[in-house]
Amino acid sequence: MSEILKVTDIYKQYGRKDNITQAIDGISFQVNKGEFVGIMGPSGSGKSTLLNCISTIDTITSGEIKIDGKDITSLQPKEVAAFRREKLGFIFQHFNLLDTLTAYENISLALSIKKIPVKDMECRINEIGKTLGIEGVLEKYPYQMSGGQQQRVSAARAIVSEPSLVLADEPTGALDSKSAKMLLSNLETMNQKLQATILMVTHDTYTASYCRRILFIKDGKIFKEVLRKEETREEFYERILGYVALLGGE
Repeated sequence: MSEILKVTDIYKQYGRKDNITQAIDGISFQVNKGEFVGIMGPSGSGKSTLLNCISTIDTITSGEIKIDGKDITSLQPKEVAAFRREKLGFIFQHFNLLDTLTAYENISLALSIKKIPVKDMECRINEIGKTLGIEGVLEKYPYQMSGGQQQRVSAARAIVSEPSLVLADEPTGALDSKSAKMLLSNLETMNQKLQATILMVTHDTYTASYCRRILFIKDGKIFKEVLRKEETREEFYERILGYVALLGGE
């Protein structure tokens, strides 16, 4: 499998002189094309900081992060926005949809920026709409949709431009259990049927059980890496609970 993300010996420090916080402390790992990887850890473990650095929202103190072979730590400020637009898709806890645009228009923004022809755009949006079960809300505005529908529109927007890597930050955090389960099923579909490569930060064990591999972060370091092999999602969930207990929960 081809390598999409390679993180090599990265450090992230905050503060100065005698008041330094080591948020990331020598983390290294890689994510291959088509993987669904979760990042878990207690509050303050560094998991969100790690995602922010990979997403180019924050910068590292030292080390190297490569996405599709490109060292993002060497990008100039003017190059960052273009790289983010071309290579990354984002799913946030709070849906970040534009209230004045319909679901269709929100999704189409990612394609418009890439100057995709209108006919191709329509085909892609209708196809992703069917895949994620939101074809019935494409002409609705965010205020006309449930939270679950808004988050699935957000997921569609993240994947429709076929980014190299989809980054999800607590995507079920603002959803009720039914909507969360539906979104996770959609993420699983994106991963398995559309071959989307997903890196997801979550504190929730149930959410994490949909991943195929989990990195547990503690005190800015990788504490444990767990693979889901032939076990069911329910069996994987029980195993994750054990590691969460070792970490001391949230």
